[in-house]
Amino acid sequence: MKTSDFGYILPKELIAQEPCAKRDACKMLVLDKSNGEVQDKHFYDIVDFVKPGDLLVANETRVLPARLLGVKRDTGGEAELLLLKNLGDDQWEALVKPGRRLKPASLAENLGTTKSASCGGKGPIVDFSDDNNEVILSAEIIDWGSSEGARIVKLSSDVYDIGKAIHKVGATPLPPYIHGYTGNMEMYQTVYSVNETSAAAPTAGLHFTEELIARLRERGIGWATVELEVGIDTFKPVTEDDPKDHQMHTEMRSISQETIDRINETKAKGGRVIAVGTTSVRTLESAWDESTGSLKPVDREPTNLFILPGYNFKCVDALITNFHVPESTLMMLVTAFGGYDNVMNAYAHAVESKYRFLSFGDAMFIK
Repeated sequence: MKTSDFGYILPKELIAQEPCAKRDACKMLVLDKSNGEVQDKHFYDIVDFVKPGDLLVANETRVLPARLLGVKRDTGGEAELLLLKNLGDDQWEALVKPGRRLKPASLAENLGTTKSASCGGKGPIVDFSDDNNEVILSAEIIDWGSSEGARIVKLSSDVYDIGKAIHKVGATPLPPYIHGYTGNMEMYQTVYSVNETSAAAPTAGLHFTEELIARLRERGIGWATVELEVGIDTFKPVTEDDPKDHQMHTEMRSISQETIDRINETKAKGGRVIAVGTTSVRTLESAWDESTGSLKPVDREPTNLFILPGYNFKCVDALITNFHVPESTLMMLVTAFGGYDNVMNAYAHAVESKYRFLSFGDAMFIK
C-alpha cells in the first residue's frame, strides 16, 4: 500500500469555491459498497435511502473565528495566527505567519534542531485591533506546538474575556483551496452546530437543513450527536510514501452515554448507524473499548485514530461524506469503509460527471 494509491486527478475547476445556494439541493453520489453500483441523486433524496429505525450521528462542533490578523508589537509588521487547539489557561496551539519571525524566545539553537526548547524570556507579541484601532487581544509566542509548524501562544486582553475578544477580532477560517469567498459565512457552519471548538467545519453536515432533519425525524429516523474538534491538519496531504509512516494528528472528541444508548438501541432493533462525516466516524470508532466489546463515553479525550484499508469497523454501518483531497487521510478512511475499488471508481465517475469537490462541494452516501 502506497500513499499514491489514494491519489486521483482533480481538475481545479471542480473544487467548489462557494456552497450550493440551497444546502440540500447539491448533488449526491450514492455508492452501494456491496457491489460498487453508483447512482446520481440530490442530497434531499437522502430520505429515500435511510429507513425508519436508522440513526444518524452528526458532529455538532462549530467553527471558531480562529483566523486572527494583527501586527508584531516590536516592528509593526503584519502577522497572522490560526488558532488550532485550546490548551487551557488561555494558551492555544496555533499556526503563525511569518513563522521565521514568530519563534519562542531565547531558543537553545546549539541543540541542533529547529524545534529546540524555549529557555525563558519574553517571546514575540502580536496585537489584534478592532475597526477603531483599539487593541482587543494580544498573543505572546511562548513555545513550540505539537503539530508541524505550530506554536503555543498565550492570549491576553485588557478589554474582554478571551472568548469575546477572539470574536471581536477573529474571522472564520476557510480551507486554503477556497479563494475569495465573500458570501454568508454561516454557510460554512452546520445548522445544528453548538460549541465553537473547531478550526474547520465537519463539512458532510453542511448539506442538512432544519427542514430536512425534521422530515427525517418524521419518518422515524433517529438523530444523535458527538463532538470532534476538527483541526487544520485535516487538510494536509500525507507526504510519506508509505501511509503507515504518517503521524496522524490528534483531536479532542466527546461522546455521551445518551448517544451510546441510542446507538445500542438502534443496533438491537436492526437499524443502521449512519455517520455524518469522517469526523463522526473517527469519534465513534475511537470510542470502542476492545476489552468490553462496546462503546464507552468520553469527554474531551484525544484521539489520533488513523483508519486505513483493512480496518474493521465496529460501529458505523453507512456514511455521509464529501469528496476529499487526493492522498489525504480522509481518502484512506473512505476507501477503507466503501472498498478501495468501489470508492476509486466512484470518484472517477464523479470527476467525469462534474461533481463539485471538497468542503463546499457535493455529497456522497456510502451504504
